[in-house]
Amino acid sequence: MSKRNNRKNIATETLKIMEQGHFISGSNEKISIEEELNYAVKNTTIYTPESSNELINELNPISLGEPTQFEVTAETTLDATRRLINEGNNDVLCLNFASAKNPGGGFLGGSQAQEESIARASGLYNCLLKGEEYYKINRAIKTCFYTDYMIYSPEVPIFKDEEGNNLDKIYKASVITAPAVNKGVIRFKERSKLPEIELVMKRRIEKVLAIAYSHKNFNLVLGAWGCGVFQNDPAEIAMYFKEIIDSKFKNVFKKIVFAVYAKNERFINPFKSHFL
Repeated sequence: MSKRNNRKNIATETLKIMEQGHFISGSNEKISIEEELNYAVKNTTIYTPESSNELINELNPISLGEPTQFEVTAETTLDATRRLINEGNNDVLCLNFASAKNPGGGFLGGSQAQEESIARASGLYNCLLKGEEYYKINRAIKTCFYTDYMIYSPEVPIFKDEEGNNLDKIYKASVITAPAVNKGVIRFKERSKLPEIELVMKRRIEKVLAIAYSHKNFNLVLGAWGCGVFQNDPAEIAMYFKEIIDSKFKNVFKKIVFAVYAKNERFINPFKSHFL
């Protein structure tokens, strides 16, 4: 079986688990996710560009009194998220490097990128189905800058590992679903607007951090947002994160992990330079 078909099968199994409300663990126990999934779906919130602007204007982040701990690791988002939870943190949030147009990206078709791996392993897809407005707007506009629409899903149950194996227990982490600018397409179709990307990405980073802070998620898993198929430069994205964190959110989070899972070190090195 091809890797793509195997991923498709795992996605189908994830849909079935969400539909029936339980899974069989690696140790052969029946574990319910019904209550956890219902909570995550029911409390999923769409942030419009206007509502996140208001949030930023009203927010007054307060320092925790201790420096934020930064980690830069070669982990996947899921592995870093589970590790933080295993360290005893119950307020973990990860950023979903999201498709602007399709819930879970190419999750159902067996595609492989960060969003698809999260969708295969968790209840995120059902949460994203509540975000119709986010997808509708992004499909309708003609630019690959996309919009500042974001989706916040609290305490999403995670029940599989990266390989698609069922876990022995549920992990719960909040997720912000937000699209980066598709720089590759902008370079090709809207070249004159390339200088605008910096401002847009900094604004989106600020909104992601503001949403996380407002929901009291103080342990974050971030990464090389938009640096895969969207072709943003990791050196630039790392610099934008550094600038926004230092200027607007200094020491207001407990721990921030930049999980950068990539074979080429050019993706992870800029984050090491800025944060370690």
